[in-house]
Amino acid sequence: MTFDEVTTFALTWPEVEQGTSYGTTALKVRKKMLARLKEDGGSMVIPGVPPEERDMLVERDPKVFYFTDHYKDYPIVLARLSRATRATIEPLLRRQWQTLASKAALARG
Repeated sequence: MTFDEVTTFALTWPEVEQGTSYGTTALKVRKKMLARLKEDGGSMVIPGVPPEERDMLVERDPKVFYFTDHYKDYPIVLARLSRATRATIEPLLRRQWQTLASKAALARG
């Protein structure tokens, strides 16, 4: 999977826009981050994942999911895009989109 592929499906959801965050390409909903490309160019930062769930994802699929000390105190998981599939990434992004989107967008999406 690539960030371009993630962008293609995420942009079909209402209120999702392309932008930047911390100098990298990002997807945003109402100016809040849905996901962004990590500085390494091969991983994606996915917010909205509580530490308990993140730990479970990392334990279950460490080839895809990981985190670094920098993110340990935040509800964020990192995903290696080359190892990820849409089926592993989309549910996490969809849930974060539902958190960020307006009620009107949720009704349309």
